[in-house]
Amino acid sequence: MTEVPPPTQEELDAFVRTRLALAGFDLTLLPEQGDAETGVPTRAQVLENLRSFVASVPGAISAWTPSAESPAYAQQEAPPLLYPSIAEAWTGKVGE
Repeated sequence: MTEVPPPTQEELDAFVRTRLALAGFDLTLLPEQGDAETGVPTRAQVLENLRSFVASVPGAISAWTPSAESPAYAQQEAPPLLYPSIAEAWTGKVGE
């Protein structure tokens, strides 16, 4: 199996800009220079922080595995649910 190289800074920037645009956030509305009075982050600061987040956190999340006695049992465990009440309603296990 061939190992995939990590994304470049330009690829991460493109990903972050695209995700922000899809969410309706216009990065160009942020100032280019820092403002000590308001503390609003600059475009470069926001891009750097989001690039760092994307490069580190999703990999840690995707590598999560439940604790179990063996790998055979670990694959049967479900990851934590974002909205357990909805999942319980779908499965008919409300209040159990």
